Amino acid sequence: MSAENQARFWGDKRYYSLDYYLKQTFGEKVYRLSLNGGMTCPNRDGTLDTRGCIFCSAGGSGDFAASPALSVTRQLAEAKKRIRAKTDCKKFIAYFQAYTNTYAPVGYLRKLFTEAITEPDVAALSIATRCDCLSPEILDLLEELNHIKPVWIELGLQTIHDKTLRLIRSGFTLEQYEAAVFALHARGIEVITHLILGLPGETPEMMLTSVSRAASLPISGIKLQLLHILKGTDLGSLYESNPFPLFTLEKYCDFIADCIALLSPDIVIHRLTGDGPRKLLLAPLWSTDKKRVLNTIHKRLYERDLWQGKYLSGREAINHGRTIYHI
Repeated sequence: MSAENQARFWGDKRYYSLDYYLKQTFGEKVYRLSLNGGMTCPNRDGTLDTRGCIFCSAGGSGDFAASPALSVTRQLAEAKKRIRAKTDCKKFIAYFQAYTNTYAPVGYLRKLFTEAITEPDVAALSIATRCDCLSPEILDLLEELNHIKPVWIELGLQTIHDKTLRLIRSGFTLEQYEAAVFALHARGIEVITHLILGLPGETPEMMLTSVSRAASLPISGIKLQLLHILKGTDLGSLYESNPFPLFTLEKYCDFIADCIALLSPDIVIHRLTGDGPRKLLLAPLWSTDKKRVLNTIHKRLYERDLWQGKYLSGREAINHGRTIYHI
């Protein structure tokens, strides 16, 4: 393997992992603490809908977050205590995860986020939200906080395809999403894009197009999320009444290897699979063995001699004109 290719490797992996980025940036391992700001979502409170996205559980993608009844300081303290029982880590990311975390008055958000970002051992603030919940006033606040410590905005895109966006009841368009990314980038705020792989009706070629389009935007990170079918969701009911194809472990890991090869080498990969709550998970059950999934992905990358950005050379570009995969 050439020195040029070897230089593309990050640590012992062939992609730019979040763990590698954090160690290079902060000089040590950094752990994420999931927080709950007590907000809801325009897809749940009747502004756009009352049902939420079809894949969302009652926790609104925050099934691992703390209770909103606790102050941010208390949530952080309890989360640190749990992690420090297993490790001697000293730095953390304050991650507002549950529901839409900019869906509140600016005064409320200022108090919440300031309480988190001013904790001495919090290295960065990460906020999960929607592209249609970023008013100019909220952008001003985020820009202000970003001068204190790094602020990351995690935006759920899931897919670029309008038909699928309507099916999953996202309530926003690709155009709205792209406008939000450019508005955040203009203020120097890092954006992490969420994509879901395996949504009903999507072909692998459609998913690869979503990966390519998302990566063409000014984003700093990406989360590639395996579709999870959870109990108590509309997607779960749909799957139980009319099952649709899901990735097998082998095909998912092969597919992810191609996704990685499509990504620019400077995009940090925050996730390659997912963590659905075991008590709610209907399928795919193999996804609960995260270590096995990641090991298989790493194995595929070496077996196929792939690395992040390899397909960008054009010499080995994926031919979107024919079917390459079948789920």
